[in-house]
Amino acid sequence: MQLTGFGLGLRPPHYEAILNEPHAIDWLEVVTENYLGLGGKPLHYLERIRAQFPLVMHGVSLSIGSTDALDRDYLAAVRELSRRIEPSWISDHLCWTGVEGLNVHDLLPLPYTEEALAAVVGRVGEVQDALGRQILLENVSSYLSFRASEMTEWEFLREVAQRADCAILLDINNIYVSSVNHRFDPSSYLQAMPKARVRQFHLAGHSDLGGHLIDTHDHPIAEPVWNLYREALARFGAVPTMIERDDNIPVLSELVAELDVARGFVRGDAQRVA
Repeated sequence: MQLTGFGLGLRPPHYEAILNEPHAIDWLEVVTENYLGLGGKPLHYLERIRAQFPLVMHGVSLSIGSTDALDRDYLAAVRELSRRIEPSWISDHLCWTGVEGLNVHDLLPLPYTEEALAAVVGRVGEVQDALGRQILLENVSSYLSFRASEMTEWEFLREVAQRADCAILLDINNIYVSSVNHRFDPSSYLQAMPKARVRQFHLAGHSDLGGHLIDTHDHPIAEPVWNLYREALARFGAVPTMIERDDNIPVLSELVAELDVARGFVRGDAQRVA
């Protein structure tokens, strides 16, 4: 299915409003791990929602950058869910979430080395074979860097996508957060991305702790992120865009109003966010 337009991350507080209130949402992104299993209330709602909206799946447990063996049981469950709800695509993060069987429940950055690149490319191939489809990998926000790195994050992501033949979920907020934390030009990140592989944008809010930013998904989208999104549109065109909100979740209409700001940038009638 060809996905276009503007979506939201599906969150339980909005189940009823999404089904019953008028709104301008074109599609929804579901957190994969929330719906793995045989049934229950979340899957009940998901089945009803998928009858009305296109869906995409977004995971947080793939740990593509780990040195542990891939979790084949997890991949089988992801494939079964995708068979059940028929998402337009499946995405996860270019990161690692644990090692030696320990899951730290965080999205940790990699050392950007040729050794790590070769390992990730091989694992992406295994994942795509197991799922029977191409995946999207998302850039994460980061708060540390490795002395061993031999290339920039954007060079690493570009090479993974090209060598593994996967696509990219470009998180505009994460680029901005990392650019402040690591003092690089976020426009350089956008310019390095291969246009043909960027399939989706994420927008979200962050927290400013003075000396650094944290990707918290608990605030409205900040002005610099909106302005970076405008740059992304100029480079990549009207890529399907969605907003993530995971804490301090407002009523649905408030998030839909943020989506309308993104629509305005695509239409060209919003030049700057004040």
